[in-house]
Amino acid sequence: MDFIGQIGAAIGTFLANPYLHLIVQAVGVYFVVLWLAASYWAFRDMQLRTQNPILPYLASAFIIVSSPLLFWASIIVYRIIRPQEKIGEVNERLLAEEAMLVEVEAVENCPTCSRRINDEWIICPTCRTRLRRVCPNCSRLVGLDWSLCAWCGKDFERRPAAAAAVVTPLPDAARPTAIEAPAAIAVPEPARPARRTGTSRRAVDPLP
Repeated sequence: MDFIGQIGAAIGTFLANPYLHLIVQAVGVYFVVLWLAASYWAFRDMQLRTQNPILPYLASAFIIVSSPLLFWASIIVYRIIRPQEKIGEVNERLLAEEAMLVEVEAVENCPTCSRRINDEWIICPTCRTRLRRVCPNCSRLVGLDWSLCAWCGKDFERRPAAAAAVVTPLPDAARPTAIEAPAAIAVPEPARPARRTGTSRRAVDPLP
């Protein structure tokens, strides 16, 4: 009995030690701080994983309700039921999927045979479907449905003025008449001197 009494007295003395009380209080404060920190961590973690404004408060309240003694168990449960992907990770995955879709759509296919074609092809080598045309102004490839060239601004729908102009015949009254040449003026020919003959000459008598 004396031995058991000594053990009890030693335990009582140990428990009554003020340093032990201080250590127990420090451990209690540590667990309380860890409990509150776990609640805040659950709140912030849920904000990064969902866009619902209520779920972060519910996750924090779940940790608070579990008390400082069982908060570790509530953390395990929270990690099991929380969304596995963060909002940033979901956005990155969606962007990667959209980029893949854009790359797939960027690969052109022939509208007739649905085979892959090159951007610089004018005719499909498989089915001979016309794919593009050459701009007559800048010699660049343009689409068949383009109304003008995107590089030089050539308007394919506007015809040249010389080809578009329609020549309408003028009536006979409006047609210009040929300028008539003036009538020839008769010019009298110069009189030719009469030929002298022996009979026509007059005899001149000599002076006395």
